[in-house]
Amino acid sequence: MQKLTLVCVGRLREPFYIDAAAEYVKRLSRYRKADIVELPETRLPERPSPGQVRAALEKEASAIRKQYAPNAFVTALCIEGKPYSSEQFSELLSDLSNRSLSPLFVIGGSYGLHPSVKDAAALRLSMSPMTFPHHLARVMLLEQLYRACQIQAGGQYHK
Repeated sequence: MQKLTLVCVGRLREPFYIDAAAEYVKRLSRYRKADIVELPETRLPERPSPGQVRAALEKEASAIRKQYAPNAFVTALCIEGKPYSSEQFSELLSDLSNRSLSPLFVIGGSYGLHPSVKDAAALRLSMSPMTFPHHLARVMLLEQLYRACQIQAGGQYHK
């Protein structure tokens, strides 16, 4: 069973996000082991300066990079990334499995990801051109991972 990892800046606090994420991790566990690593989001003032935001993102980037395994295929979730259909996403996961690479997805905090994380990623993935809260992005990614596994298994969920 291939393992996948989600590295997320910030903790889920709202019960509805926690419940939704747990449900998809449970569903996904039939196909893959999913590790979720929550890293602390750097606290910033209500109206931070660009320098404060940059420093916070650099600190978070350092913590993110410590989570990379040697065989990880790092995917940064960001709005400027490439959109995939569910079928294309399923094919990507199959290809990574065939190449013995472990998918590692990075979801930034409120201010996104430091450019160094995006630049070093093997793939930049966009869930949509719309902006979503990073907590919702986690749930959406988990759902798409489950959907991809269902597609691979020939299930009916994805239709």
